[in-house]
Amino acid sequence: MSAELDALTVVNQLRDLAADPLNRRAIVEDQGCLPGLILFLDHPNPQVVYSALLAVRYLAECRANREKMKGELGMMLSLQNVMQKGTSPGETKLLASEIYEILQAAGKEEAEQAEAAAASCQRKAHFFLGSNNKRAKTVVLHIDGLDDPTRRSLCEEALLKIRGVISFTFQMAVKRCVVRIRSDLKAEALGTAINSTKVMTAQQVVKTDDGGELMVPFQEDSEVLVEENTDIPDYLPEEENQVCATSAGLPSGTCNNFNLCIY
Repeated sequence: MSAELDALTVVNQLRDLAADPLNRRAIVEDQGCLPGLILFLDHPNPQVVYSALLAVRYLAECRANREKMKGELGMMLSLQNVMQKGTSPGETKLLASEIYEILQAAGKEEAEQAEAAAASCQRKAHFFLGSNNKRAKTVVLHIDGLDDPTRRSLCEEALLKIRGVISFTFQMAVKRCVVRIRSDLKAEALGTAINSTKVMTAQQVVKTDDGGELMVPFQEDSEVLVEENTDIPDYLPEEENQVCATSAGLPSGTCNNFNLCIY
């Protein structure tokens, strides 16, 4: 396995660990994880950079992490470099900018953040729901047929082909996918992409006035033009075997408290 593939495998594992709110504090407190992610932000492979940004964005969802993340050597500079790099895809720049703004604001409302930190870190994963970025929005999908890692990989490939998809995370137990997209992208484009797999169908989950949930199917006869994303290279799914983070050149001790198997 090449060093580049090793790096992609490790950063994908870190990303999925960070997706669990219960792991976020421990990852930031670990001596190797956060510095390792910062190194990945400067990686020559755009897929590695994008996956590292997703992991950092997950970690920043925990308010108690933000001050330490902001002060971590190289964090803010690396985010700026991604934002200013001419070769960075648009979605990558947007995600880096969103993280930068969140960390830049860290410390301004310390009392409020400390009060909400415990609840924020224990809350069930709601990916990017707290973002104030008006250029992006969140869509929750219920996907019939999302039953195993193979189907998940098919779903990932379909979503990554859509220009305007910023990030996404899966809740396999309830067959859901939470997708962060540009505000000008229609949710129907996500349904069209998922339905194109021929083995899965998607419905949009929306909140009702009384606080409940309603599943809204996408119209089968609706023709939605899906603009394909050619900036990001072909997606490589995570390895199902355990991966030692030190194999990709991370400092020793990186995430040594975690089982890196996702399933």
